[in-house]
Amino acid sequence: MGNPDLTALTGTYAIDAAHSTIGFTVRHAMVTNVKGKFLDFSGSLHLDGSAPSASTASLDIKMESIDTGSADRDGHLKSADFFKTEEFPTMTFHSTSAESLGGDDYRITGDLEILGTTKPITIDLEFNGAAKDPFGNERVGFEGKAEILRSEWGLTWNAALETGGVLVSDKIKLNFDISAIKNA
Repeated sequence: MGNPDLTALTGTYAIDAAHSTIGFTVRHAMVTNVKGKFLDFSGSLHLDGSAPSASTASLDIKMESIDTGSADRDGHLKSADFFKTEEFPTMTFHSTSAESLGGDDYRITGDLEILGTTKPITIDLEFNGAAKDPFGNERVGFEGKAEILRSEWGLTWNAALETGGVLVSDKIKLNFDISAIKNA
Protein backbone atom coordinates (compact mmCIF):
# COMPACT_ATOMS: atom_id res chain seq x y z
CA MET A 1 0.00 0.00 0.00
CA GLY A 2 2.84 2.43 0.74
CA ASN A 3 2.47 5.60 2.76
CA PRO A 4 -0.93 7.26 2.86
CA ASP A 5 -1.07 10.53 0.93
CA LEU A 6 -1.01 13.02 3.77
CA THR A 7 -0.47 16.12 1.65
CA ALA A 8 -4.19 16.99 1.78
CA LEU A 9 -4.08 16.81 5.60
CA THR A 10 -1.53 19.61 5.96
CA GLY A 11 -2.80 22.21 8.41
CA THR A 12 -3.31 23.04 12.06
CA TYR A 13 -5.69 20.99 14.19
CA ALA A 14 -7.20 21.50 17.64
CA ILE A 15 -7.40 18.42 19.84
CA ASP A 16 -11.04 17.52 20.52
CA ALA A 17 -10.88 16.65 24.21
CA ALA A 18 -14.46 15.30 24.23
CA HIS A 19 -13.39 12.58 21.77
CA SER A 20 -9.83 12.04 23.00
CA THR A 21 -8.26 10.25 25.94
CA ILE A 22 -4.98 10.89 27.72
CA GLY A 23 -4.46 7.98 30.03
CA PHE A 24 -1.84 6.19 32.06
CA THR A 25 -1.21 2.81 33.65
CA VAL A 26 0.91 2.24 36.73
CA ARG A 27 1.80 -1.00 38.48
CA HIS A 28 0.38 -1.10 42.01
CA ALA A 29 1.66 -3.27 44.86
CA MET A 30 3.71 -5.26 42.31
CA VAL A 31 0.63 -7.25 41.26
CA THR A 32 -1.98 -5.13 39.54
CA ASN A 33 -2.30 -2.23 37.13
CA VAL A 34 -4.11 0.96 38.08
CA LYS A 35 -5.40 2.95 35.13
CA GLY A 36 -6.23 6.61 35.15
CA LYS A 37 -6.81 9.53 32.84
CA PHE A 38 -6.88 13.29 32.70
CA LEU A 39 -10.28 14.82 31.96
CA ASP A 40 -9.26 18.40 31.18
CA PHE A 41 -6.67 19.12 28.50
CA SER A 42 -6.15 21.03 25.31
CA GLY A 43 -3.64 20.95 22.54
CA SER A 44 -2.87 21.44 18.90
CA LEU A 45 -1.20 19.58 16.07
CA HIS A 46 0.39 21.04 13.01
CA LEU A 47 0.57 18.35 10.34
CA ASP A 48 2.87 18.77 7.37
CA GLY A 49 1.77 16.09 4.95
CA SER A 50 4.57 16.64 2.46
CA ALA A 51 7.27 16.71 5.17
CA PRO A 52 6.01 14.78 8.22
CA SER A 53 9.20 15.61 10.14
CA ALA A 54 8.10 19.27 10.13
CA SER A 55 4.90 18.36 12.02
CA THR A 56 4.52 19.59 15.61
CA ALA A 57 2.31 18.88 18.62
CA SER A 58 1.63 20.54 21.94
CA LEU A 59 -0.52 19.57 24.92
CA ASP A 60 -1.56 21.29 28.14
CA ILE A 61 -3.02 18.96 30.78
CA LYS A 62 -4.77 20.22 33.91
CA MET A 63 -3.43 18.06 36.73
CA GLU A 64 -6.46 18.74 38.94
CA SER A 65 -8.49 16.70 36.43
CA ILE A 66 -6.75 13.40 37.23
CA ASP A 67 -9.24 10.53 37.52
CA THR A 68 -8.35 7.01 38.64
CA GLY A 69 -11.84 6.03 39.74
CA SER A 70 -11.02 6.58 43.44
CA ALA A 71 -11.54 9.99 45.05
CA ASP A 72 -9.13 9.13 47.89
CA ARG A 73 -6.39 8.07 45.48
CA ASP A 74 -6.99 11.08 43.24
CA GLY A 75 -6.68 13.33 46.30
CA HIS A 76 -3.38 11.68 47.20
CA LEU A 77 -2.10 12.12 43.63
CA LYS A 78 -2.97 15.85 43.72
CA SER A 79 -1.20 16.30 47.08
CA ALA A 80 2.39 17.25 47.93
CA ASP A 81 3.34 13.54 47.79
CA PHE A 82 2.85 13.52 44.03
CA PHE A 83 1.71 16.27 41.68
CA LYS A 84 1.41 19.30 44.01
CA THR A 85 -1.40 20.54 41.77
CA GLU A 86 -1.83 23.87 43.56
CA GLU A 87 1.79 24.79 42.88
CA PHE A 88 2.07 23.04 39.48
CA PRO A 89 -1.43 23.07 37.93
CA THR A 90 -0.38 22.06 34.41
CA MET A 91 1.65 19.32 32.74
CA THR A 92 2.82 20.29 29.26
CA PHE A 93 4.26 18.56 26.22
CA HIS A 94 5.89 20.37 23.28
CA SER A 95 7.32 18.35 20.43
CA THR A 96 10.88 18.94 19.29
CA SER A 97 11.02 16.46 16.40
CA ALA A 98 8.85 14.08 14.42
CA GLU A 99 9.68 11.24 12.07
CA SER A 100 7.83 8.88 9.79
CA LEU A 101 8.62 5.22 10.47
CA GLY A 102 6.79 4.04 7.37
CA GLY A 103 3.16 3.12 6.80
CA ASP A 104 0.94 4.64 9.47
CA ASP A 105 3.67 4.72 12.14
CA TYR A 106 5.30 7.88 13.42
CA ARG A 107 7.53 8.83 16.31
CA ILE A 108 7.37 12.18 18.02
CA THR A 109 9.93 13.40 20.53
CA GLY A 110 9.40 16.36 22.80
CA ASP A 111 9.73 17.97 26.18
CA LEU A 112 7.39 16.85 28.97
CA GLU A 113 7.18 19.23 31.91
CA ILE A 114 5.90 17.94 35.24
CA LEU A 115 6.46 19.69 38.60
CA GLY A 116 8.56 22.36 36.86
CA THR A 117 11.01 19.74 35.57
CA THR A 118 11.36 19.28 31.81
CA LYS A 119 12.68 16.04 30.30
CA PRO A 120 12.48 14.55 26.81
CA ILE A 121 10.07 11.74 26.01
CA THR A 122 9.39 9.77 22.84
CA ILE A 123 5.85 8.89 21.79
CA ASP A 124 5.14 6.19 19.21
CA LEU A 125 2.09 7.18 17.19
CA GLU A 126 -0.16 5.29 14.83
CA PHE A 127 -2.18 7.34 12.36
CA ASN A 128 -5.76 6.03 12.53
CA GLY A 129 -7.10 7.91 9.55
CA ALA A 130 -8.83 11.08 8.47
CA ALA A 131 -12.51 11.74 7.84
CA LYS A 132 -15.03 14.50 7.46
CA ASP A 133 -17.55 14.21 10.30
CA PRO A 134 -21.33 14.85 9.89
CA PHE A 135 -20.79 18.50 10.90
CA GLY A 136 -18.29 19.14 8.12
CA ASN A 137 -15.22 19.05 10.35
CA GLU A 138 -12.03 17.53 8.93
CA ARG A 139 -10.81 15.09 11.60
CA VAL A 140 -7.64 13.10 12.08
CA GLY A 141 -7.04 10.37 14.62
CA PHE A 142 -3.89 9.09 16.27
CA GLU A 143 -3.11 6.54 18.95
CA GLY A 144 0.10 6.87 20.87
CA LYS A 145 2.07 5.31 23.67
CA ALA A 146 5.12 6.15 25.72
CA GLU A 147 6.84 4.95 28.86
CA ILE A 148 8.43 7.20 31.45
CA LEU A 149 10.17 6.76 34.77
CA ARG A 150 8.34 9.09 37.13
CA SER A 151 11.45 9.50 39.32
CA GLU A 152 13.08 11.50 36.51
CA TRP A 153 10.52 14.25 37.21
CA GLY A 154 11.01 14.09 40.97
CA LEU A 155 7.92 11.91 41.54
CA THR A 156 9.59 9.68 44.09
CA TRP A 157 6.90 9.02 46.73
CA ASN A 158 6.55 5.37 47.55
CA ALA A 159 5.85 2.87 50.29
CA ALA A 160 7.67 -0.38 50.90
CA LEU A 161 5.71 -3.61 50.93
CA GLU A 162 6.19 -6.18 53.67
CA THR A 163 6.74 -8.79 50.99
CA GLY A 164 9.47 -6.74 49.33
CA GLY A 165 9.08 -4.35 46.46
CA VAL A 166 7.18 -1.09 46.42
CA LEU A 167 3.61 0.13 46.30
CA VAL A 168 3.89 2.22 43.12
CA SER A 169 6.13 1.36 40.19
CA ASP A 170 8.58 3.91 38.81
CA LYS A 171 7.59 3.05 35.25
CA ILE A 172 4.44 4.73 33.98
CA LYS A 173 2.83 3.80 30.68
CA LEU A 174 1.18 6.74 28.93
CA ASN A 175 -1.45 6.26 26.25
CA PHE A 176 -3.06 8.77 23.96
CA ASP A 177 -6.16 8.39 21.83
CA ILE A 178 -6.39 11.67 19.96
CA SER A 179 -9.07 13.07 17.69
CA ALA A 180 -8.30 16.50 16.29
CA ILE A 181 -10.29 18.93 14.15
CA LYS A 182 -8.73 21.00 11.39
CA ASN A 183 -8.91 24.72 12.03
CA ALA A 184 -11.03 26.47 9.43
